[in-house]
Amino acid sequence: MSKSLALVSGLVVLSLAGCSSQLEKSTATGSYKYLKAEQQPKIQVPDELNQPEFSDEYALPTLGQGADKGLVGRDLRIVSPALVHPLVTGSHVQEGSEGAVVTFDQVDDRQPLSQAIWNAVKSFLDKQNVGISQFDEAQNVLVTDWFVLSEEVEDEDSPWYAWSSDIDAEKKRRFKFMLDVKPHGRTASLRTELVEFEQQLGDNTVTEINDFARHREEVDILNEVISHYEYQIQLDNNRRIAEIRQGLQTEMSFNKDGDPAILVKGQYDVVWPRMLLVLRKLGFDVKDLDKSTGLLFVTFNGDDDGWWNNLFSGDSELLDEGDYRLQIARSGDNTTVTFMDDESQPFTAKEVTDLYDPFSEVMTQDNLDI
Repeated sequence: MSKSLALVSGLVVLSLAGCSSQLEKSTATGSYKYLKAEQQPKIQVPDELNQPEFSDEYALPTLGQGADKGLVGRDLRIVSPALVHPLVTGSHVQEGSEGAVVTFDQVDDRQPLSQAIWNAVKSFLDKQNVGISQFDEAQNVLVTDWFVLSEEVEDEDSPWYAWSSDIDAEKKRRFKFMLDVKPHGRTASLRTELVEFEQQLGDNTVTEINDFARHREEVDILNEVISHYEYQIQLDNNRRIAEIRQGLQTEMSFNKDGDPAILVKGQYDVVWPRMLLVLRKLGFDVKDLDKSTGLLFVTFNGDDDGWWNNLFSGDSELLDEGDYRLQIARSGDNTTVTFMDDESQPFTAKEVTDLYDPFSEVMTQDNLDI
C-alpha cells in the first residue's frame, strides 16, 4: 500500500512540475502585488533642517501619449524582441527603420530586382496555399488572402488541477506587402503590414491585438518570406552550378560583325562563368572582366605539364605567351566567343581554326572543377 501511495505521489509531483504553461514562460515571475502599490509622496523635511540629496537614478520615465497602459502584470509578455533576419545575400536592415521592413541590393543581373522579390513573395504564398486578394504591380502593393492556422493551445483560464487545459484555436491573418524601389532599380525595400486579424479561442473570438503582438506577426511573416527567398536562391545556384559544370557543344562560326568566332551552344549566363573555368584549364589567367560588355582580359602563360602547351606554343607557335582579349556575346540562345590580340584585333580564320580543337575539348568536358 505504501509503495502504491509513493508511486501515485511521485506521478502527481511530476505532472505538476510539468505544468508550467506557455503563459508562465512569457510573463514575469514572482508576485504582482506591485500592481496595487500607490505612489508615496517624498519625505517632507522641515525648512530649518538640512535637506537630503535625492537621486533620480531609479526614477521611472513618464509614459508617452501612445503607450498602452494595459501592458502590466500578467498582460505584459516578457519575450525576445521580434527582429528581421536579412538572410539573403545583399539584404540588410536600415538603421533606425521602424516596422517589419528589409532592404535588398541587387546582386544578380539576370532579372530586375523588383521582379525577383515579387516572384519570391508569390512563390511563398503558393507554397502556403494562400491566395492573392489584390496585386497592383504599378503601385508595388500586394494584399494576401487569409493565412489560417489551426492548433491546440493552452487555456490560460484553466485551473491548475485540470487534467487537460488545451482548447481548439484558429488564427487567421491577412497581410499587405509593399515594395519601395529606388529610382535606379537596384535597391528595394519590402515592408509587411498586418491588415486583418482574427483568432478563435474556444468560444471566444479576438479581432484586436496590441502593437507588440502586431509587430511580431508582421516580422514573423516577413522572415518566412526572406527564408523562402534565400532557399530559392540556393536552389537556383545549385542548378546553375550543375549547368556550368556540364559540357557544352561548340562549332566554328562568326560573330555579329562577321569575324571568325567559336559558337558555344549555351546561354550567355551559363557560358560566361564556364569560360573562366575553361580558360584556367587552358593556361590563361583572367586579369579583368566585364560581364555587361562581355570582355575578358587574359594572359596566356602556357602549361608546361599538359598537352595544351604542345598545341598552344612551342615549335608550332599556335599561341605565344602574352596578353589577349576575348569578346563573349549573345547569339540567340547560343553564345559566340571571339579571340583577339591585346589591341582588340580579331584572330584570323586560320588562327581560330588552330585553337578550336583544344578549346572545344575543354568546353565539352563535364564536371570541370570550380
